[in-house]
Amino acid sequence: MTIHVEPDRDLGLQGHYAGGVTRLTAFVFDIVTVLVLFTLAGAVVEYILSAVLGHHVSLSDAPIVADVALAVWWFVYCAYPLAESGRTFGMAVVGLRVVRADGSPYDARHAILRVLVFPLSIAFFVIAFLPLVLRRDRRALHDLIANSAVVYGWDARAARLRFLAKRSDST
Repeated sequence: MTIHVEPDRDLGLQGHYAGGVTRLTAFVFDIVTVLVLFTLAGAVVEYILSAVLGHHVSLSDAPIVADVALAVWWFVYCAYPLAESGRTFGMAVVGLRVVRADGSPYDARHAILRVLVFPLSIAFFVIAFLPLVLRRDRRALHDLIANSAVVYGWDARAARLRFLAKRSDST
């Protein structure tokens, strides 16, 4: 007997280029996640350093160190998951995946390049994100430079596990 899996989301969109609102939503999730985790890690580091050094240590007393640490954390937070799975946490939440422009899986070299050139898109906001609205493939400046495309891509395995969990709850 074959079980037909009905995922919670429309799989008909899978593989289609993601729109600006969905991409912005994923970005907001990523910003919140990065800042919350950085704040928690900073509090732990401050506590440990204060205990080891015997006096109060605060990252706010060293803003350059804090800014560099945040930039490194942002880079690692984005580049590693993009290289491994083609998505950050925010992208996973809204069902997006980064692929190469030809549709093949993303690799570490392209993930690093994409994260490094993303600030260009922020710096030249109107010019950089205009292609996202005007192009059929909805690729912004950083996507064009890093040879990437953002598509809808829900994890079929996760959908199956949700289905099985719902099924076992109802029996």
